[in-house]
Amino acid sequence: MSQPLLKLVPKPAGNPMTEVHPSIRAIGRDAWNACFQGQAEDYDCLLAIEEAGIAGFEWRYVTVVEDGRVSAAMPAFLCLYALDTTLEEGFLRQSVRRVQRLFPNFLKLRLACLGSPCTETGAVGFHPDVPVERRSVLFTELLSFFEKYAATQRCALVGLKDIPEPTSAEFGTALSARGYASIGGLPTAWLDVDFKTIDEYLAKLSSGTRKDMRRKLKSFEQVRVEIRTDFGEFLPQVMALYHDTRNRSDWQFEELTPEYFQGVLTRMEGRSYCAFYFVEDTLLAANLIVHDDRVAIDKFFCMDGEKGRPYNLYFLSWFTNLRYCLDHGIRRYQSGQAYYENKVRLGSKLTANAMFFRHRNPILQGLLRLVSPLFSTDEGEA
Repeated sequence: MSQPLLKLVPKPAGNPMTEVHPSIRAIGRDAWNACFQGQAEDYDCLLAIEEAGIAGFEWRYVTVVEDGRVSAAMPAFLCLYALDTTLEEGFLRQSVRRVQRLFPNFLKLRLACLGSPCTETGAVGFHPDVPVERRSVLFTELLSFFEKYAATQRCALVGLKDIPEPTSAEFGTALSARGYASIGGLPTAWLDVDFKTIDEYLAKLSSGTRKDMRRKLKSFEQVRVEIRTDFGEFLPQVMALYHDTRNRSDWQFEELTPEYFQGVLTRMEGRSYCAFYFVEDTLLAANLIVHDDRVAIDKFFCMDGEKGRPYNLYFLSWFTNLRYCLDHGIRRYQSGQAYYENKVRLGSKLTANAMFFRHRNPILQGLLRLVSPLFSTDEGEA
């Protein structure tokens, strides 16, 4: 077991001891998952991310231990963060890129961030025996120690990524008291599977959407769908589809690797799958899903943008995933962030997320507060 990178000197018995670990293996599956009950993206998912060799990120895991028990935990990461990552294409982003040709590190700060770039939201985990009234104390303990750790790693900027609105409401006072500013993040789209059949689901949609979907679903006649738990010889093709899709996206943060895609299916055996979409013998799209017995999370849909669109593959994937949920008793389909127009049209609701940040230099923090609306990625309301 690896030793923690940093830990507080133990306090008197019963008081918390906070640690930062370089690997989630140092904490253990049972101890981690006990704090994240009801989270599909659990220990095995984070281990797959850790082992994926994603460039530019150093993984960390922060725990608060009381009497030998992990009482609170959060994943974290360190990276060189480009503040223009969330800027929309346009004059401002083009201007930033021109400056960066001369000064490569312009608007780039070393960031220590709670959360994960590869999970849907930034969850704060607590052991189920922790009383609700004590959670804020433990969160403040964890956050305070992570700030100290960030300083030892030359990270002037500390952040929390994609914190869901309920969590922001619970710990917003603690964050504000420590000087954190917030900006809107991309909301999370989700759909309750509160219907028994696809026809019953279609009946819930507007007449125009229902008619459009029935027309699009006719593409199933030309498309073969395979649900697989291993990429096998198709992994290079999936990665080509991934890069094609990523290059079309406005939002680019981490770049996933073949080890990530295969690692998720391997580590989360029985709780993940990839749907393959073929026209004749040509793979045109793939859709990676992770799930537990409660929720299915759409991790990544990748498609040949030119050849796949005529077959309505995005919509076929939506209904394929709903059928999977129905067949396996899963009661919620979470379709992720961005591209909300179709998701809302198909009945999804949105939960707001926020990003919190604090720079050690109060003058720079004031400047970041001033310009933060330019970097907000909020595209919808909960």
